[in-house]
Amino acid sequence: MPIIEGFKVKNFRSLKDVTLGRLWNQRANEPLTPMTAVIGRNGVGKSTLFDAFGFLSDCLKLGVEEACDSRGRGGFSRIKSQGQDGPIEFEIYYKEDRKARPITYEVSIDLDASGRPFVLRERLRQRRKGQSRGWPFSFLILENGSGVAWKGDEDGSQIDEGEGSLSLNELIDNFLKYETSEESKDTEFVELSSSRHLGIATLGSLKQHPRISAFRSFIEGWYLSYFTPDAARSLPLAGPQRHLNMHGDNLGNVVQFMEREHPRRFQSIMNDIAKKIPGIEKIDTEKTPDGRLLLKFNDRGFEDPFYAQQMSDGTLKVFAYLLMLEDPSPPPFLCIEEPENGLYHKLLESLAMEFRSHATGRKNSSQVFVTTHQPYLVDALSPSEVWILRKQDDGFSSVQRASDISIVKSMVDEGIPLGGLWYSDYLDDC
Repeated sequence: MPIIEGFKVKNFRSLKDVTLGRLWNQRANEPLTPMTAVIGRNGVGKSTLFDAFGFLSDCLKLGVEEACDSRGRGGFSRIKSQGQDGPIEFEIYYKEDRKARPITYEVSIDLDASGRPFVLRERLRQRRKGQSRGWPFSFLILENGSGVAWKGDEDGSQIDEGEGSLSLNELIDNFLKYETSEESKDTEFVELSSSRHLGIATLGSLKQHPRISAFRSFIEGWYLSYFTPDAARSLPLAGPQRHLNMHGDNLGNVVQFMEREHPRRFQSIMNDIAKKIPGIEKIDTEKTPDGRLLLKFNDRGFEDPFYAQQMSDGTLKVFAYLLMLEDPSPPPFLCIEEPENGLYHKLLESLAMEFRSHATGRKNSSQVFVTTHQPYLVDALSPSEVWILRKQDDGFSSVQRASDISIVKSMVDEGIPLGGLWYSDYLDDC
């Protein structure tokens, strides 16, 4: 399973300069855990951090200009940190699997001379086999849509010396310097048709760039939940669909897909889910004469089923999350904002445990990232899994891992629940 070990954001709304986990040049930091929760008071930037992942995903799918305008973001000027110089920057430090060498992806987005967003700079780099120190070797580096890329799935070219930025001319000069060398046979000059689209979107579709393709597929596979119970109550046309969409309006279609593709496991999956939702005995689907799909819930004590349109927000939400965790080919990265909304507080600890169990599974698992303001959910987590966002005096956000607060770690070791410490202001005020 691919896993993000570190994530850095600069100049994105209230996230002027925030790092979670380990980066290639901060290897002493502990990496992000398979299950990660971000907590904090209202207005500290939890939704902004959630949207940072959504923005990156939209940049890949839509292009950077459309991503700035979509989901009510309001354009580049509204999402860039106020009063700050420099571009919006993101850095992802991830592994394709737990034994793989880490890969770093860096992207910078700014305004061009015409005042429109474009990809200023983009880079993918990785240390060579057996290399534990020194600068990672880049296998993709682009500036204004032009640069060089290393074909194949091994090694790279030291086309960039040190950490400083190089101009496009310097990149080309370095490329020409290696043109007659043995390793230049797998290096090519790249010029994209548009600097408003990510290079990984274009090059990731070519089989001669398998590492770029794998990273593109990784981001394409992210699932960011914008689940709304009203959408889940809609009546979609019947037809199996492999994955739950971000709003959840194809909930019945996913059930239909699992019933068709996994008939032997289907009923046991539905029974397992039903046991975890209070009061539910059986879950099923029914196709209407006009070809629409009804999702049915049998409540204990009632002979006739209730349909999704009659079920509570909390029941639909829990069912959607549990169904998602039972996906035979789940997304590599699952990001959920405030999963507690609409749920009975005693369900939250068991839901958190379901998330962790899924994230730490050896097969068919996803890295799970949630934002929350519910202490009952945090009670089920360890200090290493929890990050605290705070608002600084200058209005920008800072972040700290709960396990880095010695008094908090000691109190949890003594048996005091982490959520209880948060409720008592030990986390926000440390």
